[in-house]
This record gives sequence, structure tokens and C-alpha cells, in this order.
Amino acid sequence: MTFLTKPFDRTEVLLRMQNLLRSRMLHCQLQDNNEKLEERIFQRTVELRNAKDEILQLLGRAGEYRDDMTGKHTQRVGELSEQIARHMNLTERQVELIGRAAPLHDIGKIGISDDLLLKPGRYEPQEYERMKLHTAIGASILEGSRFDLLMIARSIAYSHHEKWDGTGYPLGLQGDAIPLEARIVAIADFYDALTHERPYKNAWTHEEAAAEIANQCGRHFDPAVVEAFMKVFK
Repeated sequence: MTFLTKPFDRTEVLLRMQNLLRSRMLHCQLQDNNEKLEERIFQRTVELRNAKDEILQLLGRAGEYRDDMTGKHTQRVGELSEQIARHMNLTERQVELIGRAAPLHDIGKIGISDDLLLKPGRYEPQEYERMKLHTAIGASILEGSRFDLLMIARSIAYSHHEKWDGTGYPLGLQGDAIPLEARIVAIADFYDALTHERPYKNAWTHEEAAAEIANQCGRHFDPAVVEAFMKVFK
């Protein structure tokens, strides 16, 4: 607060007014600069997030490229996983993380040879054991990150072939011991794999795939996740 003593001195009054106007002008300039800086920071944050998302999509596509030349499988699995997660009433943050991490579920296929990955027909027992290693390879690739997104992606890559009844791989986990994000992606991956042609199989209809998921409820798949999937399917 500025005080002027009486009687007023004209020169002092003018100087005080000039100082106040200059202070106000500087304050407005500083406020404007701060707003511009905040806008630049926001734009940069958006750019960094978009770049991170794009890198994750490219990594996911790299894992699928040899048995899905379009790279669309990873994208579809991510979208379906997000929808299932939302129907399970998870928080929006959890839904977002699962949807963004799911496309990396098969990143470990990078370490599987083409002769095995592209083989038509069923695998021999030894070949199947080699193929199962893609879960451990994927977990190894994503190991050690301190970011929630990549930690969830690692969990999905490692556990999306576990089964509700404990007969899956690589650890034979059972029931709730299987991470929820992996249980969700397991159904999304299974459904998309069935409904699209692969080197070793023809595509199933959507109805046939949904019926098979319902049939595997409580064995291959978590009943709660099957229920959420059916809501999405309908």
C-alpha cells in the first residue's frame, strides 16, 4: 500500500503514480510470460506422452510383425482390453494403463525363430515348450522399469497365458494369483486370435469365439472377466 502525506507534492504524486503504473505493467508482463510458459510446458508434456505412446505401439507391432503383417492384432487387443477393464468398474487410470500396456503382451515373440512362429499346423511338444518362452522373453525385455505403464506391460507379457484353473504357463498360477491385467488381456488376445486367420488356422466367427470363451469360463478364464467381456460383446 502506498501512502501520500498532505499537503500533496505534485512531483511526488507523479513519481508515485509512475512507479505504480510501472509495477502494474511489470506484473502483467510476468503473468503473461508465466501463462505462455505453462502453455509451452503443457504442449511439451502432450508431445512427450504422444511420443511414448507411439514408441509403445511400435514395440508392440515389432512383436507381432512376423505373424501379423498389418500389426493390427496388438491394436485390437489393446482396445478390447480397455473396454473389458472399463466394464469391470476399474478406475479410469487403471483402464487407461491396461489399454496402453496390452499391445505389448507378445513383445517376447521377437526372440522366437521364424520357422517356429510361422509353422502351419500344431506344434510338437518340444516346439511348444520353445514357443512358451516368449512370455519370459517379453518379461525380460520390460524388466526394471519404474513406470507404472511398463510394469503393468511386463506383468501382462509374463502372465497372459496363465489359466484360471492353474494349467497355464509359465508359472502355473491359479485364480486371483494371476494379475488382473493379465486375466483381462488373456481373453482379449484369445478372442482376437480366434477371429482372425493365422498361419496355423482359419478365422472363427465372432459368435463361435464368444461361445468358446463362455465354455472356458472357470477353466481357462476368470468368470468375472468373462462376464465383463460378454457385456462388451453384446
